[in-house]
Amino acid sequence: MSLLPVRSPRSSIVPWLFVAGFTIVIAVNGTMMWLAIGSFSGLYTGHARERGVHYNDVVAEQRSRDALGWTVQVDWRPGTDRLDLAVKDAGGRPLEAATVTVELIRPAEKRPPVEVALKDAGGGRFSGDVDLPARGNWDADIVVEAAGKRFALTKRLFLR
Repeated sequence: MSLLPVRSPRSSIVPWLFVAGFTIVIAVNGTMMWLAIGSFSGLYTGHARERGVHYNDVVAEQRSRDALGWTVQVDWRPGTDRLDLAVKDAGGRPLEAATVTVELIRPAEKRPPVEVALKDAGGGRFSGDVDLPARGNWDADIVVEAAGKRFALTKRLFLR
């Protein structure tokens, strides 16, 4: 005969609280991983590897563009959804007889670029109307061609 009192077997909730807590943590982490993998890939261009392999060529092209000294001033008019550009040469004079193209790219979404049809307003100024599918941050990829030379730059704009 034992002198210790005999306890009746009863279930305890404490182990189940640990199991429930870990299950919630694993479910939340799994959901966050699924959302992170399925959203923005982080790639700005579809040819990232080729651009990386030819990185020195890209740097040399950028240096030759920078040597031109051209500047582009971008002005967004929210009430009219109008994009205005002023292009100047290294001396600060309007760049005459230039061809300018602009593509607006949404950096946080996978959507096709929005091309802006620009009209030459004279005196190195260009303007075009834009029908934006969404407001917010956009990258304006601007290409200016004049006198057989090509100048390209990207500007981050908040368009509302």
